[in-house]
Amino acid sequence: MAGFKAIIGHEQVIAHLSTALKNEKISHAYIFNGEHGCGKKMLAKTFAKALECEAGYGDCCDMCRACHQADTGNHPDIRWVTHEKPSSIGVEDIRVQVNNDIEIKPYSGKYKIYIIDEAEKMTQQAQNALLKTIEEPPSYGVIILLTSSIDALLPTIRSRCVTLNLKAVEFEKIKDYLMQQYEIPDYQAKVCAAFAQGNVGKAIRMATSSDFNAMQEEVIHILKNIDQMEVHDIMNEIKNLSEYKVDIYDVIDMMMIWYRDIMMLKITNDPNLLIYQEEYGALNKRAKKTSYSGIDTIIQAMEKAKVRLRANVNFDLALEMMLLTIKEN
Repeated sequence: MAGFKAIIGHEQVIAHLSTALKNEKISHAYIFNGEHGCGKKMLAKTFAKALECEAGYGDCCDMCRACHQADTGNHPDIRWVTHEKPSSIGVEDIRVQVNNDIEIKPYSGKYKIYIIDEAEKMTQQAQNALLKTIEEPPSYGVIILLTSSIDALLPTIRSRCVTLNLKAVEFEKIKDYLMQQYEIPDYQAKVCAAFAQGNVGKAIRMATSSDFNAMQEEVIHILKNIDQMEVHDIMNEIKNLSEYKVDIYDVIDMMMIWYRDIMMLKITNDPNLLIYQEEYGALNKRAKKTSYSGIDTIIQAMEKAKVRLRANVNFDLALEMMLLTIKEN
């Protein structure tokens, strides 16, 4: 499976790009907007490859020289803008890699394509420098901005680009994709798809994590036994969680799935709707003990823990406050 067909979800965005390719009505500038891991890079790579494909039928043929060059990252007319500073893309980065370079005609392709990942990191001076090129691009120039924060881009840039917003991918599509491509069991695919909340990259990261099973067991152990835990027990569990290599937000999202299951049981009493179906007994017991308002308080505590962690609050403290709230409710 090649080209756009290999991408999970984003049907509307793909339809727009494919139609533009077939009709040869390509904009000089695009913004792919969506959260980290949602598939912006894959879409940009595929679109750039299709633009340079010698077959020219609205997708990639995967057979021509241009497609092979794109696959290996060696196509001379597909450029990824780089930057030395991790926190910002400076004006010189844009001037040297885009503005000056775009004056040179394509080496072998029909287009000269510039992909700027994390475009929200461009300084205001860098954006103003890019704006001049976007306003008066050569006919062969295509600039693709990838961003997870479109509001960080100047209104003048946004108004001159075609903006494509990437939406969440359906649960079943992600689950089936994980099972087919990564050959993981159904229960693991369900948990990964549920916690990813429509983000394919996030689901893949969890599915390919060597820590997945151990982390899931640890999380379930905590949530099943937290009633009996003393504060020192909770602190020991926090220490255990901190040793996993995956993002701590993933741990919190996994806990949210547990309480989503509890809420689902309280509302429907249908075990077939659970993500953690094999834990029906523990979930049913918890659903009978915990009120709706208690579940709501717990979910809020989890969201607060994420906010605290993003604000660089001490890891142990943020997790301790969250787990004590879970224990109390």
